[in-house]
Amino acid sequence: MRVLITGGAGFIGSHTADALKAKGYKVRILDCLLKPVHTGRWPKYVLGKGFELIKGDVRNKKDWVRALQGADYVLHLAAYQDQLPDFSTFFHINTAGTAMMYEVIAEKKFPIKKIVLASSQFVYGDGKYRCRHSGKVFYPELRPMAQKEKAMWPILCEHGKPAKFFPFREDQPVFPPNAYGLSKIALEQLAFRFGKTHTIPTVALRYSIVQGPRQSPLNAYSGALRIFVTQALTERPLTVYEDGRQLRDFVNVADVVAANMLVMQNKKADYQIFNVGCGKGYRVLDFAKMVKRITGTTSPIVVGGFRRTDTRHAVSDISKLKGLGWRPRYQPEKAIRDYVRWIQAEKFDLGFVRHTAKKLKNLGVVG
Repeated sequence: MRVLITGGAGFIGSHTADALKAKGYKVRILDCLLKPVHTGRWPKYVLGKGFELIKGDVRNKKDWVRALQGADYVLHLAAYQDQLPDFSTFFHINTAGTAMMYEVIAEKKFPIKKIVLASSQFVYGDGKYRCRHSGKVFYPELRPMAQKEKAMWPILCEHGKPAKFFPFREDQPVFPPNAYGLSKIALEQLAFRFGKTHTIPTVALRYSIVQGPRQSPLNAYSGALRIFVTQALTERPLTVYEDGRQLRDFVNVADVVAANMLVMQNKKADYQIFNVGCGKGYRVLDFAKMVKRITGTTSPIVVGGFRRTDTRHAVSDISKLKGLGWRPRYQPEKAIRDYVRWIQAEKFDLGFVRHTAKKLKNLGVVG
């Protein structure tokens, strides 16, 4: 069996490729190798492993035809990420690129057995809350800038008091807060519609914050692991936004790989959505302290400021995926240690770190 992994030269894709190869699958990788994640060349961790490597773009129909020919399964992980203000790019790559994949499969009648799509917990927005006074459940809009500028961080109920947060469930309403989340929910909807129409079993995985080695440090914006570790290794202050008490769900890339393979192989997953997380919320400030302890840096932790489209909490309920027999195995400390070792072994030039804060401020994505 041959598995096509789009974005296979990336962080999650390359680890999944290794696992599939170890299980006897033939692996084909489609990747555009664009900056800032890549340098235009194939990273050494995908070379010499027997993978079929195709340099191509998910926005190009000819590249899709070449990549899908002879494939049995598709793990569609290629994505444009972050919260930067080039809004249209998210839809050109994430949404239109996915639509083109189904278009080519239908047009060429390729006998694809299943497509597994990478989605994101970002589709939930701030999620579900309940007023502690009235018991009323509500799904808040993104916190207004005026509230953030006053450093009023919690989600407030109609009485102006902090409300109770509930972990994200796959069956709850979604309110994407930014272009990335919007492109992902559109991706899901078109994929299930085209998949059902053309009898192509489809599964969407809403990843939490995935962590581990091979996560490019060259991306200026997202990823608490990338941000804190690169700051620590360059003796820059570790910048924690808001009050540091916001909760995040950090999941190890090895656990994500296991989820990818499980839903690909299990027919019970067909045409369904699953959250993939660690099942626990960690305070961002506590996570920064983990990085500080593990790296041994003397850098201070600086708390304050905000990012325009950040949600207050982001923790996923993973009981649905557990129902298929999957369990997260690793705690955040392992990802931090593995990532630090990888960064140091690769000898990245981390000089860009000193300019990152100013760049993001100029772009209007942080306050």
